[in-house]
Amino acid sequence: MVRADAERNIASILDAGRRLLSVDHAASVAEIAKAAGVGRVTLYGHFPTREQLVEAILDHAVEQADHLLDDPELARLPAAQALTRLVGTSWEVLEQHGSLFVVADRMLPTERIRASHAKPLRRVEQIIQRGRDDGDFRTDLPLTWLVSTFFAILHTAAGEVEAGRLDRAAAGGTLQRTLASLLAAPAV
Repeated sequence: MVRADAERNIASILDAGRRLLSVDHAASVAEIAKAAGVGRVTLYGHFPTREQLVEAILDHAVEQADHLLDDPELARLPAAQALTRLVGTSWEVLEQHGSLFVVADRMLPTERIRASHAKPLRRVEQIIQRGRDDGDFRTDLPLTWLVSTFFAILHTAAGEVEAGRLDRAAAGGTLQRTLASLLAAPAV
């Protein structure tokens, strides 16, 4: 019974944290505990620091997002179309969780954030590799660099929207055009 209660509390904390931090990067631990229906002592019992809480919320949000990105059609589409579709879906997810990613960027080391995205980035790597194999994407730069650049550009766009320097409505299209030009095979 105690374990089931703890698991319910953790799930409630993670869901409340994702909801609150996705719209307000300044949401406090007390606000998250209240929204989760638990006391601060309970929250701190599971997540002793705000950093650990943000890390767990980020992992939870990325895991949920990965389910949205699990699109079997991506393997059937030509790589360029698959990438456009993946960018569109990824941007929808980032848009929903923009403030959460701002908090994570401020609190967590870049490598920790990157590690939480390992599974979705494998999808990106597979699409880019397929595009390279088909001659549609560039091969003059390392695959790992192209995947890292994809990741950085997506997260930079979220930060730019959050800061008001990139129009939210235009961001998805801007991302698609930027990434398409980055990955396009050079003209021969």
